[in-house]
Amino acid sequence: MNKKPLARAVSLAAVSLGFCGIAVAQEAVSPSNDEDMLIEEVITTGTPGGTGMRKLDASFSITTLSDDEIGKASPSSTADLLKSIPGLWVESSGGVSGANIDVRGFPGGSDAPFVTVSMNGLPLYPAPTLSFMENSSLFRVDETIQRVEGLRGGPNPVYSNGQPGLTTNFILKEGTEETEGRFKYTASDYDLQRADALLTGKLSEDVYYMMGGYVSSSPGIRDAGFDAEEGHQFTLHLTKELDNGKAGFYVRDTKDTGTWYLPNAAFLSTDYTQVGPSNRKVSVPVSQADGNGGTETSWETFDMGEGRGWDGSVAGAYLELDLGNGWSLTERFGLTSGNADTLGFVPNGAPVSLDSLTDQAVTTISGAGLSSDTQVQQFGAWVVRKDIEATTNDISLSKEWDSVKVTAGYYTSSWEVNEWWSIGNQKYYVLDHDGELIGGTADDSELSGELACNTDVEVYSCDWKYDVDAVGDASENAFYLASEFYLGDFTFDLGVRSANRETNYSVDHGERNGVFTTYKADEDGFAYTAAVDWAFAENMGTFFRINSGFKFADFDNYREFGDSYLAGSDLIIDIDQYELGYKLQDQDYSLFATLFYNETQGMPDCIIGSTTCTRLETEALGLELDGKAHWGAFTLGLNATLQKPEITRGEFEGNQVMRQPEYQVRLSQNYDFTINNIDMAVFGGVSRVGDRFNDSENSVTLPGYTKVDLGAAAYINDITVQLAVDNLTDEDGITEGDPRDPLASNVRHILPRNIKLSVAYDF
Repeated sequence: MNKKPLARAVSLAAVSLGFCGIAVAQEAVSPSNDEDMLIEEVITTGTPGGTGMRKLDASFSITTLSDDEIGKASPSSTADLLKSIPGLWVESSGGVSGANIDVRGFPGGSDAPFVTVSMNGLPLYPAPTLSFMENSSLFRVDETIQRVEGLRGGPNPVYSNGQPGLTTNFILKEGTEETEGRFKYTASDYDLQRADALLTGKLSEDVYYMMGGYVSSSPGIRDAGFDAEEGHQFTLHLTKELDNGKAGFYVRDTKDTGTWYLPNAAFLSTDYTQVGPSNRKVSVPVSQADGNGGTETSWETFDMGEGRGWDGSVAGAYLELDLGNGWSLTERFGLTSGNADTLGFVPNGAPVSLDSLTDQAVTTISGAGLSSDTQVQQFGAWVVRKDIEATTNDISLSKEWDSVKVTAGYYTSSWEVNEWWSIGNQKYYVLDHDGELIGGTADDSELSGELACNTDVEVYSCDWKYDVDAVGDASENAFYLASEFYLGDFTFDLGVRSANRETNYSVDHGERNGVFTTYKADEDGFAYTAAVDWAFAENMGTFFRINSGFKFADFDNYREFGDSYLAGSDLIIDIDQYELGYKLQDQDYSLFATLFYNETQGMPDCIIGSTTCTRLETEALGLELDGKAHWGAFTLGLNATLQKPEITRGEFEGNQVMRQPEYQVRLSQNYDFTINNIDMAVFGGVSRVGDRFNDSENSVTLPGYTKVDLGAAAYINDITVQLAVDNLTDEDGITEGDPRDPLASNVRHILPRNIKLSVAYDF
């Protein structure tokens, strides 16, 4: 089968948004059989210049989710939605923000260093992770989203911000010829109150609008006892159809925060959270220079109930032109600005009984009336303020001949951070929701037995405190060149990228004394990808791809590896990947299977809060499965990742990469039926996750677990009623242990059972 004519037809049908763009067109029609047409998805992610192609023709691993699939998933956060993409390990148990997301056995363990979240084709923030801020925290899912695609590996290292791991792209809905809209109200068994609205239409000839958003409030799935999760969002998207293309503009304003859920004592219930109405206000020490070469401390009051979230805006514009004679131009520009703060109670060590404290002053300051066996624990009031800005531009020019296409592009971005931290700050609290403060910071003289401080490791000492005052800016310029050509049933593609990043980062950390260390870096990187795709049948094919990419150092790496960097280390992480894929898609079934192998070199592995860091080398061999089968009104979906991620060099050689399971499998189902002329659906899924290890030393095993979700929907004329039950059996699965003290009995559970009920009216 020669894919070239079909690729052209699909390109005309797709509404392209460049490399990371996704066609608004939901399906393409294969011309192979007029009587039995094959309905297929159109994707543009990972294609040079954003040319639309059938998913069946893609020579890379890509998963697509429609707005209907997003709605039925009823995710608790953006990260929670990403569990639908194979090849990912997602820990969304931290609340509405602050997930940990790992990709294909790449080393990680915190935040999401190899995940880029894009909207309408541009990354929200060019650096995928800063400490206490990963990209999914900057995005909220609502009714304005048309579609999301997740591309793993493949041509990722060459285009956009050069992410070698996962690029997820959320595409906004567009205006319609006729005025249409939706209003949806959602409630839950945890007192969620949420209203969503969407309106689309036509402003004038060839000018269309889409606008929508939400207002939301709840105490949280782990009930804080006050409205700990509050948010609102508004999005506007304008498009203009041109004689030879399209132009668009969008802006999204968001303010949405929620409690930061942390690892806590393993014996506590899964709906426990320490923060409550009485203890949320905390005085936190903030150190600063005293003007005489020393340090002085002042005290400020903060609200731990703020948790984690995003208060900012994302705006962008794009232009797509057909210049004639095979030439096309795509231009995209984006701007992000706002605050991504983190506040919460972080446990320090294991719980103990009150009578373990020998200094009576500690127990009588505010602990009068408590029994001697009352469980107490040290919690640190951590405060991290981050003010971020970013601008991004991506322009590409393509020329297409009968059997060859060449695309040249230029990507440029700049971003800033202004941040300060006060973390540590441990004090004793009653171990209970809204547990009261019972004493001040302890030291060795105030403790005995099992509560004694470990002074050999600074991070474990009971009075540990760490401050950061920093400002940084970085810019990246990259040129990329891609070509593809067609020879019978074979498609060959090749892409290269040459990038330069300049970084300036000034930081005063530890006990702030007004002495700033400034790091300056000017680094170059080269990435490439090459693939061959063989369409050996009308409905199936195979591909082989190699790529070599890299991850530049971000601001935090200079702070953590300052001595190493000044001694000449470039701090760049290198990644090589190999993929062998099989693709099958027909009317009633599809299967996309990808065998992958990757190697990484140079990933930092640090004890949180200390200067103890190493750099890992790893490898991973694995298989991704993404399948779907239809039997009449019944649909069964398969999402599976089988892998062996291993540390291959250094102190932990031979150990499993931390926190990632060797297998995870999700089976989803949907059954459509009619009762009394009312269309209905029952849907759900069963997920099984294997054992993991909490750290690179593999000292603590995190046991596997099984999670069940269930939902139902009824469609009554223009009204949709949906009930969604997450974690139906109330499984107490563990996503992580204590990253600061692996041997402490602190764990973070998956979210407990929760139920959402929504009613939507479409007009």
